[in-house]
This record gives sequence, C-alpha cells and structure tokens, in this order.
Amino acid sequence: MKEKPIEALSYEEAFAELEQIVSALEAGNQPLEEATAIFTRGQALVKRCAELLEKAELKVRRLNGEAVEEFEPQA
Repeated sequence: MKEKPIEALSYEEAFAELEQIVSALEAGNQPLEEATAIFTRGQALVKRCAELLEKAELKVRRLNGEAVEEFEPQA
C-alpha cells in the first residue's frame, strides 16, 4: 500500500496512522531498518498533528475575538 504524503493528511488520518505506528513499534515484530523507517514517519506525523492543532487553536482564538460572546449557562 502506498502511503499518503503526510502534508496531505487530515488530523484524524495522521492521528490514526500514528496510533498504528505506536502499536507496531510496541509489538516489536519488525526488523531494525523497518522499525527505524516507521519511527521516522511517526515523528513526522506527530509534527503534522501539532501543526494542525496549532492552526485550529489560532482559528478559534481569532473567532473568539470577533464578536463571539462568552457562553453563560442558564440556571
């Protein structure tokens, strides 16, 4: 199976692949060269997830500053 480029992955896709990588590395069933390769991809996936979360946080902050009122629950 051909891997999708990391920069084309959504947060959900990147996180799901990262979970698979963690499971595979924890199992320890792959040769060192393969383990190193998937570890490297895992590091790139962590970076991608962090970038996407940062973008989402910035967007929320911008929206919050633009006439978005604080939510006050009704008693």
